[in-house]
Amino acid sequence: MFLFDGPDQAAVTILLAHGAGAPMDSPSMTATAKALAGAGFRVARFEFDYMAARRAGDGRRPPPRAEKLNPQYIAAVDALGAKGALVIGGKSMGGRVASMVADALFQTGRIRGLLCLGYPFHPPGKPEQLRTGHLADLKTPTLIVQGTRDEFGTREEVSTYRLSPLIDVLWLEDGDHDLKPRKRISGFSSADHLRTMAEAAIAWTERPTHHAATR
Repeated sequence: MFLFDGPDQAAVTILLAHGAGAPMDSPSMTATAKALAGAGFRVARFEFDYMAARRAGDGRRPPPRAEKLNPQYIAAVDALGAKGALVIGGKSMGGRVASMVADALFQTGRIRGLLCLGYPFHPPGKPEQLRTGHLADLKTPTLIVQGTRDEFGTREEVSTYRLSPLIDVLWLEDGDHDLKPRKRISGFSSADHLRTMAEAAIAWTERPTHHAATR
């Protein structure tokens, strides 16, 4: 099952997976999808099986290891059957899973790029447990949108990582893991940051390199 936002005939569809602990219709995911749809994207959200099972009343099943979700992400791409250009990604763990299947899909021309929102570079409080190994040689054009105070990877921490030159990182001032800033401190609202994210996504998908890669 998918949740759709935005125009059906949009030039670019963005497929988003949720984070480890919140479903596809969480307030954060919904606000993100609405912002992207407002910028002209068609947005499709889906849930991994463990989260769908929670919705069906099967307790609070913990998420499996992210790697085990790779086949489910590919199955979602297959089920969606996007007609135009497709960007895959997601929130936190959802973006991480997308990043692990992106190159195989990109190299066969099935996707145009990867959009990660609050990438979980490491578990909170455990900066030594990096989840960046595959990002060093990523061959898919990628946009990571990260809050500067995200406990899964701050600006200072990420600046020391070896990341593929195809990865762009958009930093949102004072944003947390949900990209939310403290308005009194930053002068920005959540809506401001989501608007900036959506505008950056438009500019990023319109780059000539994206179109060349999918011809």
